[in-house]
Amino acid sequence: MNIVAFGASYSRTSINRQWAEHVARQLPGAGAVRVLDLNDYDLPVYTVEREQEQGIPEAVGQFVAELQAADAVVVSFAEYNGSYTAGFKNLFDWASRHTLKMFEAKPTVLLSAAPGPRGGLTVLQSAVERFPRHGAEVVGSMALPRFKETFHPEQGVVDEALRAELEGLLAQFAAAVAVPRQG
Repeated sequence: MNIVAFGASYSRTSINRQWAEHVARQLPGAGAVRVLDLNDYDLPVYTVEREQEQGIPEAVGQFVAELQAADAVVVSFAEYNGSYTAGFKNLFDWASRHTLKMFEAKPTVLLSAAPGPRGGLTVLQSAVERFPRHGAEVVGSMALPRFKETFHPEQGVVDEALRAELEGLLAQFAAAVAVPRQG
């Protein structure tokens, strides 16, 4: 199964990109995992006038093509003032003009991570509600709070309760895509 994963942030040191990649590589049936860097999709701010005058930028089509080529998608959201990052929201706006149902009923895991105690839960809840309108079949979600304390790059989730929650998420994914879990 080919999986596309990305952190919905343009930060070069995105903890959400790390978290998305970590979860994507653990998904049952995961084969190739393509980790997108949103910096590869540098776009002007979306406006109706800009779309009418210049059309949809080529980078938007490339982003949508990455989603369409995948069998499943993993997205982890950074939370800025309780919402999506401005850069991701802009990419999402452009992508929805290109293909409204850009996720094409693909199994989608939605995540968030943050240094604080809620782990980006507000933006995650927003995405869980919003993404099905764009064709995502949301098969599970999880917020990872206190990222620097609960996640280690080599060991993964080091908090026992959060590790159990992740195991539950992986089982949800396996059930949704009918992939037997190993291990």
